Amino acid sequence: QVQVVESGGGLVQAGGSLRLSCTASGLIIDNRAMAWFRQAPGKERELVSCINWSGGTIDADSVKGRLTISRDNAKSTIYLQMNRLKPEDTAIYYCAARTTDYCSARQTDFNYWGRGTQVTVDS
Repeated sequence: QVQVVESGGGLVQAGGSLRLSCTASGLIIDNRAMAWFRQAPGKERELVSCINWSGGTIDADSVKGRLTISRDNAKSTIYLQMNRLKPEDTAIYYCAARTTDYCSARQTDFNYWGRGTQVTVDS
């Protein structure tokens, strides 16, 4: 049984930092693209960052230079280092995995999802 579990969310002041983690159990993430999406209140879910097996990434323009995705394949884990956080980063952050190694911004391209972790940035 595949489980994708996020952790590391919380409440932080604007300008602060958080690091999210996502571990996939029952799933070998070798040669699979993995991603972070987020959904703010009243808005659609959107891609934050995606990373493929070799470390290539695609990132939303709104997070470039502040939020950085990385992965540790040996631990079946990906991370999202979040720096210089803004109130508009407030959202539920979801981790997702594909069955292929190609990054995508489309939710429907991802097969496995976590339940999400709340990130709240207080101004």
